[in-house]
Amino acid sequence: MSNIKKAFENGKAFIPFITCGYPNIATSEEVIKTVARNGADLIELGIPFSDPTAEGPVISHANLVALKNGITTDKVFNMVKNIRREIDTPFVFMTYANVVFSYGSEKFISTCRDLGIDGLILPDIPYEERDEFLDICHKYGLDLIPFVAPTSKNRIATIAKASEGFIYIISSLGVTGEREKITTDISDIVKVIRENTDVPCAVGFGISNPEQAHEMAALSDGAIVGSALIRKIDEGGEKMLENVAEFVKEMKQAL
Repeated sequence: MSNIKKAFENGKAFIPFITCGYPNIATSEEVIKTVARNGADLIELGIPFSDPTAEGPVISHANLVALKNGITTDKVFNMVKNIRREIDTPFVFMTYANVVFSYGSEKFISTCRDLGIDGLILPDIPYEERDEFLDICHKYGLDLIPFVAPTSKNRIATIAKASEGFIYIISSLGVTGEREKITTDISDIVKVIRENTDVPCAVGFGISNPEQAHEMAALSDGAIVGSALIRKIDEGGEKMLENVAEFVKEMKQAL
C-alpha cells in the first residue's frame, strides 16, 4: 500500500496545496510543517513555474513571487529534505512538464523517491501522453496522479481504471481559485469512478471554506484546498502560522 492510500484510511482526507518558496523558503518550510501538524492527511507541494497554466490569480502570483525571490527546483528539494527530518505526512509534487524535462525526468523522479515524495501531479500532461513519465514513476515508486474534469465525460472510466494514488477531480471549468459556488455534478463523476476503481478520489479547484469542503468530501474521499490557504499566508503578521493552523483544523473538522 502506498503512503498516498494510507492518507485516506482514517476518514475523509484534507489535502492542502502550498506553493514552495512562497513568500520565501523559510516561511514556506514552517507553513508546511504547520499544516502537517494540524490535520493535513496529504500535502500537495507546488514547484513554481513561470507559466502555471492551471492556476488562477492567487497561486499564479505565488509562483511568480517565489521565482522572483530565487526559488529553484534544487532549493525546493533541499527544503523538503529538511522537512522530512520532522514530518512523515505523505507528500506529492505538483508542477509542470517543463520543470521535470529541464531537470532531467529520471533525475527529477529518482530525487523525489530519495526525498520521500509519494506522487507526482503534472496538470499539462493529458492521460494519453502520460506514458513518458509513468514508467519512470513506477521505476522509483511514485504514483502519477490523474485528473478527471467535468469535460472528461466518456474518458472518466478509462482514466479511473488506470489510476493510482488518488484521482484528482477538478470541480469546475477554468483555473484554480476560490469560488462562491461549485455547480458541477460531482456525484455523477464519482459514480463512474467508483464503478471502475477503488482508488480514492478528492475534489479540488474552488474549495475555499469549511462548508464547501464538507460538501465535496461528502461526495468523494477528500478535499483539496490551495488558494484559500495561500490567502491566509498573504495576511501575514505575527499570528500567520497560528491562523494557518486554525484554518487547517477547521477544514479537517468540516470533513
